Amino acid sequence: MELTVKNNFPTKKYEKKWQFCVGSCHAATLFRADAVKMLKRVHDELGIRRVRFHGTFNDDMGTLCNFPMVFGIPVGDHIVETNFYKVGLVYDNLLSVGLKPFIELSFMPELLAEDPTHGFAYGSIRSLPKDMEKWCDYIRDFLKYLFHRYGEEEVCTWYFEVWNEPDLAKTFFKGSQSGYMDFYARTARTIKEFCPRLQVGGPASSASRWIPEFVSYCRENDVPVDFISTHQYLGEPFLGVTEEEAEKTYEEIVAEQEKEEEEQKKRTEMIGAALAALPGDTPILKALKMVFGGGNPEYDGTDRDGLDRDLLAKNAAIVREQADGLPLFYTEWNLSASFGARGQDMRKVAAYDVRTSLAIEDLVEGDSIWCYSDIFEELHQFKEPFHGGYGMMTFHGIPKPVFYGMRMLAQAEENRILLDESQFTEVEAAAFEGEKEKQILLFRQNTKQFNALPEKTVIHVELENAPKRAYMQRIDEVHCNPRKVWEEMGEPYDLTPAEVTAIMEASAMRDEELDYTYRDGVLTAEVELGINDIYFIRIEKNTEE
Repeated sequence: MELTVKNNFPTKKYEKKWQFCVGSCHAATLFRADAVKMLKRVHDELGIRRVRFHGTFNDDMGTLCNFPMVFGIPVGDHIVETNFYKVGLVYDNLLSVGLKPFIELSFMPELLAEDPTHGFAYGSIRSLPKDMEKWCDYIRDFLKYLFHRYGEEEVCTWYFEVWNEPDLAKTFFKGSQSGYMDFYARTARTIKEFCPRLQVGGPASSASRWIPEFVSYCRENDVPVDFISTHQYLGEPFLGVTEEEAEKTYEEIVAEQEKEEEEQKKRTEMIGAALAALPGDTPILKALKMVFGGGNPEYDGTDRDGLDRDLLAKNAAIVREQADGLPLFYTEWNLSASFGARGQDMRKVAAYDVRTSLAIEDLVEGDSIWCYSDIFEELHQFKEPFHGGYGMMTFHGIPKPVFYGMRMLAQAEENRILLDESQFTEVEAAAFEGEKEKQILLFRQNTKQFNALPEKTVIHVELENAPKRAYMQRIDEVHCNPRKVWEEMGEPYDLTPAEVTAIMEASAMRDEELDYTYRDGVLTAEVELGINDIYFIRIEKNTEE
């Protein structure tokens, strides 16, 4: 590619909508000192302002207990107590490092649940309440607690999102679409009756679904809604969840599952046979990969054919229209929701997230990459330092390439230069300008990672004066690649503090002086990008001439 950046190119304000929020695992993980330390880094270096997480009302948070749950004997179950102290500790931790909670109202406390069946390693209950009025009372108690502890002015700057992915009846919600709509309506009205200034929204659906139905329901039934939220991954793991299935009742879904029992039994037997061949000391992660990959222990769910890298931007444009003027938040998104994939630790995610965050900048009010860290317990906490988790950092706090990619965007100047995109090839670009710097961001994004000849890229940047300095930061196979460093160390499981430090130092982002020429008001430089490489060229202005 040959890219020219002229002084007379128009600009627009770069608002960095991706800094609105970041995702986290369930609430109880945010008691941890290491989690708070990482979140401080996310806030300080990336500029993230909020954190969204599951499980605020899970029973491990102790928000609703009766006497038998506390004392262990089957008497006195009419004695019930709400206690949001632990939730407050989590919010205190966030506020202490400059973050605010984006409150996902989930999941259902056991004492309120119509069906108390638990899911995931941390015990979420996906059920609707057995008594809607008791649920509303519980929400009122929660809001009273928040107003008393943090004050009305502060809490009214927060967002309240009702549930998580209710369209995935087999995973996160035991109910139908109409069941969710009624649940949302009762919850939203309770919140607005408590304080009309509070901001409430939904449907927090997966794959950009349910938005027209949700907006129509709220409009037709005078249900309060302040924002629309939804999610999108390219590699959705929940294959087969079509729009038609989303309309089915939970009972219909269960009936279909019963019909499929024989097929599921055969699949379980096949998995059992594959696992039986493994020795007892096989890492659980390897066993899970065999299950996900149909017996292939090297399965990488991020490396699938047919992924449309523009899917989120395309869907966001559609959903923006469907939202009917309401602010749109993508409260979960990333390259893939496939867990345990090696690609999650590599620069492929960095290139996708950088490109996509720029692509949806004008389509959303805010968005939230999933998620900040591999402190993540939906299955369980894996012991491998690099296990293909969703995080921007490992559970040791080692930044992955995606962390550094977003740090490049965090350091971007406030004005985005509108480039002539007809110049783009496999290599694409964004450019930024402020009082101190003019910057060129180059990326060669692909949803698959493979070896290919580097593509030469020449940039010509018009400047008022010769630059004070020109340097670059880069993400490629040998820069900002901590997993490679770990693999070269022999892939140790239990990293010592010294090993963590060594990996972080070896893979840290560095400033490198740029080899360039400056002639007749134009800086010219040449670089070469491999697949999913990212180069951030920074030109310091010389204002003294």
